[in-house]
Amino acid sequence: MRLLLDTHVFLWWWSDAAELGASARAAIADPANEVFVSAVVAWEIVIKRALGKLGFEGTVATAVAEEGFTTLPVSVAHVDEVARLPDHHRDPFDRLLVAQARVESLTLVTSDPFVRRYEGVALLDA
Repeated sequence: MRLLLDTHVFLWWWSDAAELGASARAAIADPANEVFVSAVVAWEIVIKRALGKLGFEGTVATAVAEEGFTTLPVSVAHVDEVARLPDHHRDPFDRLLVAQARVESLTLVTSDPFVRRYEGVALLDA
């Protein structure tokens, strides 16, 4: 399986938080699965850290590399896909993650109830 981690899922994994469910934790840990972390996640973390809403130490790039995850850049095709999404969610980070999951045929790992409203995206509940 090819997984794309939502921001909170990446943070839960990184901090070994109890909020991350057993199924999602097992899927992320499974070496048979490829785990992606989007540039969108890094962007959201950096913005929230600058606003004082998040205490993430170090760089996202270092954390992603240490975990052995694959980075996913944002492409024009991803942005174009955002324009095709219905307006179920106002969070631009989550909308772009949904678009990336659809374009790249990835399973989005999230617990966000708004994301469940989108069609054409495989989801794994975090």
